[in-house]
Amino acid sequence: AGSAAEVTKLQQHLLLLKQEFSKLQSKYRDIEIKYNNVVASDTNNTEDTFASRLLKIISNLYDSEAYSDIKIKIKDKEINAHKIILSARSNIWNESVLNYKKELDWSEIDSEVANAIVLWMYTNKLNLLSSTATLNLMKKAHEFQLHSLVSMCEQFLISAVDIRCCVKFYSVAEEIEAPNLREYCSEFISIHWDDLDSSDFEHMSGPLMYKMLKDKTILPLHSAVRLQREDVVFLCLVDNSSNISKIVNSRDLNDELPLELALRSRNESIATTLVQHNADVNILDGNGETLLHKAIKKEDFFSAQFLLEQANCDATLLTRNGNDSALHLIAGTADVENSVNIAQRLINKNININSQNSHGFTSLHIAIQADNKPIFHILLQQGKINVNIETNKGDTPLYYALLKYESGDDEDDSYAKQLLKHGAQTNPIYSGSNASLLQILILEKAQKAAVFLAEKVSEHINHVNSKGETALHLACSANFDGLVCSLTKLGANPNLLTNEERQSPLHYAVKNNAERSIVALNDYNIELEKSKNPPDAQIICNFNQRDIEGETPISLALNEGFSHLIPTLIKGKADINIRNGKDFTLLHQAIIKQNSSMALFLLNHGADINAVTTDYETPLQLAIHCRLREVVDALCTRGVDMSSPDRLGSCALWTALDSGQEDIASILVKHGADTDCWGSGPEGCRQTLLHRAIDENKESEAIFLIHAGCDLNTPRIQGPNGEGGDEAKDKRSPLHLCCQWGLEPVVRTLVEHRANVNIRDAENKTPLHIAIENQQEEIIALLLSVPEIDLSLRDKAGLSPFATALTFRNNKAAQAILDKFPSAAEQFDSKGQNFLHIALKKGDIESALFLLTVQVDVNSRVQDPMLTPPIHLAAKHGNETLVRSLILAGARVDDRDAQRRTALHAAAEAGNHSAVLALIQNNADCDATDVENDNAFHIAMREGHLNVVKVLLTESYIDVEAVNLKGRNPLHELSKYGKDNAATICALLLECIPTYPINNPDILGNSPLLLAYINGNGSLCRVLVKANACLSSENSERITIFNYQ
Repeated sequence: AGSAAEVTKLQQHLLLLKQEFSKLQSKYRDIEIKYNNVVASDTNNTEDTFASRLLKIISNLYDSEAYSDIKIKIKDKEINAHKIILSARSNIWNESVLNYKKELDWSEIDSEVANAIVLWMYTNKLNLLSSTATLNLMKKAHEFQLHSLVSMCEQFLISAVDIRCCVKFYSVAEEIEAPNLREYCSEFISIHWDDLDSSDFEHMSGPLMYKMLKDKTILPLHSAVRLQREDVVFLCLVDNSSNISKIVNSRDLNDELPLELALRSRNESIATTLVQHNADVNILDGNGETLLHKAIKKEDFFSAQFLLEQANCDATLLTRNGNDSALHLIAGTADVENSVNIAQRLINKNININSQNSHGFTSLHIAIQADNKPIFHILLQQGKINVNIETNKGDTPLYYALLKYESGDDEDDSYAKQLLKHGAQTNPIYSGSNASLLQILILEKAQKAAVFLAEKVSEHINHVNSKGETALHLACSANFDGLVCSLTKLGANPNLLTNEERQSPLHYAVKNNAERSIVALNDYNIELEKSKNPPDAQIICNFNQRDIEGETPISLALNEGFSHLIPTLIKGKADINIRNGKDFTLLHQAIIKQNSSMALFLLNHGADINAVTTDYETPLQLAIHCRLREVVDALCTRGVDMSSPDRLGSCALWTALDSGQEDIASILVKHGADTDCWGSGPEGCRQTLLHRAIDENKESEAIFLIHAGCDLNTPRIQGPNGEGGDEAKDKRSPLHLCCQWGLEPVVRTLVEHRANVNIRDAENKTPLHIAIENQQEEIIALLLSVPEIDLSLRDKAGLSPFATALTFRNNKAAQAILDKFPSAAEQFDSKGQNFLHIALKKGDIESALFLLTVQVDVNSRVQDPMLTPPIHLAAKHGNETLVRSLILAGARVDDRDAQRRTALHAAAEAGNHSAVLALIQNNADCDATDVENDNAFHIAMREGHLNVVKVLLTESYIDVEAVNLKGRNPLHELSKYGKDNAATICALLLECIPTYPINNPDILGNSPLLLAYINGNGSLCRVLVKANACLSSENSERITIFNYQ
């Protein structure tokens, strides 16, 4: 706004200068015309004319004794002059004036001005002086009627006009009737009116100034007051006597009154004059405030005092918006020293000292808040003062006084103590919350003030608010240990419960992590127990009290994650084995929360190690479920029952193994856990843990049990009442079962631990028979490598292991069988595999090439749900030679399995880059997709096979931006499932395809960067960010990298 005003002034000033320039141009043209006319009429157009010679002679006569007939006396010298020249220049020096004079006395004229006048009269030249000297020169020129000289001075002064001298120039121009200068200064003053102050007008006469104000301003009276010209104010009042009330009470554009302006400039004389001429001291402004209100707000005590001295000043008026009286305002002023006199004057004018503003504050409230002690004391001295008035929020003056007490105002002269001496109520109740003042102070974190007040309200110490909370509840919640001590000593009941949650103060202390409050309650109990004659009002704090959820303070501490409070609560005699509302002991809860340190602490303090939950789970079983190794060890050390079954009937050892916790299982074995642990098996038979592990194909569990020394040879048995189906009657040892299920690692471990390889089942079959029947080539080789194996043993069918191999077309007997039975190579085993499949799966080039030479069907699929063609197996398990050999033998390159995968898919998944290259070079369909709409590039990126990715990018035209059924392109798959080399793969992709769409979302709106971030792949994230991936991408669940938890 200031810049805009300045621009406007400059524009107006420029316009004024343009107007002056136009005038000068017009004058120049007139002179030029006259000069041309003179030249045209002069036939002798030379400088040797009479007029020219006369002017030259006059110029040379300046201060010359030649023809001099009069002298001009100036301050420092006398100048030779000539009466004829003086008379020619001005009528005031006519013959009658100069006839008998020998000297003109100009000694009172400034010598610079006098010299300039004489020089101009002789030479018509004027050396331009300073603006002040030029102004004096113009005055003398006007006095001597030297009109041409006046005009010259005018032109110079017009160019020298500025803000500080424009008024002075205007006054002189008005005085000597210099119209050009007067008009220019008048316009200049109009432009810069707001920039002028009283000092600029101090030399202007009252009438002239009043005339100017009427011309230049809308409200001359306001301007006269602002310029502090009492004479002009009087002229204005006299000139407007007919409507004087309207004039003196009118407002300017700034909404200010003449009286307001006079008071602000501290001009008491003008203010008095205005009041005497009907200025209204009680007039309201647009905000509904009187001059008195505004003066106090601005801490203008001169104005406030002046107004209060006026007999008609109404001090009882209130502000419109805040409903504040002048006493409210003075009570809140920061100028304490000057406020006392004003307050006393207000009280003397019968102002209501108990008046409340729109917020319900009295002057006493405000004086305390503003720390205005002098006003506070003056108010307390008034007999009608009410010290218990409540604000709209229910706060009494004592509330604010106690807040000051909290801040350090605790001397005898403090606000709080003075109010109490004057009858302030100590226990006012807040209607909305039914809270007492003491409770409000605690909520305001004012502990010191609360301790002070508590001593004054001991009979109401157990007052409860609308929630049923006492002051002790709130003190414990705020961790005010000092206040807790004071309240309990004063008889606060530590066992009162709240209305809804039924919680005690100790519960409040726990859930707010207020350890000092807990210690204070414990100390209170100790002192009370030591006391021989405790006061009747004091009650022991119950550390085992339950809330509505059945939680005691100690269980609540564990639930809230404040386990560090439990030792403190135990010191207070909290029951370590007490159960919460869910029937969990503390030990159960600590284990469930995976708080090992707390569980160990509880064990060291005598927690029950065999306590069961409602689901019949012991602490040991919970510790195993929660993977707490240290807790399991501690429980076992203390003799916990390790054989007790859980709700699923599993013993602790099996639970540990089944959840992949061999370290915990080792601890159990170390402490003597039964490694066989006979239990219920299929159809009610009895089996060991080893049987169960083998039956459920859990190799690692079985191997662990073998190493732990379990029974290696005993078969399953019938239940106590003959329960069990075929499993209880087939008499198959663990080794038989492993051969049946193809658990080669388990077989190897059994053999290493000297398991009986010649043991027979109910059909007299050895493990080798079972291995051959089930085409377990690796197991067969392993069993054949055992020195003790007896190959002459026959089963009930009379088949030796060799005969069984022939029967089941075993690969090891293939050559001999093929010599007699050429079609044997096409036979399938129990897994749907023929010999070619097995050879390819094993990567047995020799066997595979042999089978190809006998022209086996190279497109014969594995007879399982996957329907895998041989070329898939070669691509997955074989090398480049097998793949190329199969293709040469007629294998279909793009043959698909049940999941519509091609050999290229299988090779990409297996990371077999040489096979991928071979397939590409043999025109494999690179863009073929499976049932998930994944092409080979999707799979290679998902599995993290860098070499395969490189081959596909450099050797094929595969669609690298293809999208599968989940809306994911290969980069999405890399981001979601990427391995450690994901960043390298991504960098390769972006190097090969810089324009790859790295910000495309999948069907769930996930960008590659978001997927990589969610899966914690920082290196991949950095590569994507470096490639300018969008950081703010948001998926359909509105998750971004900035809000993912």
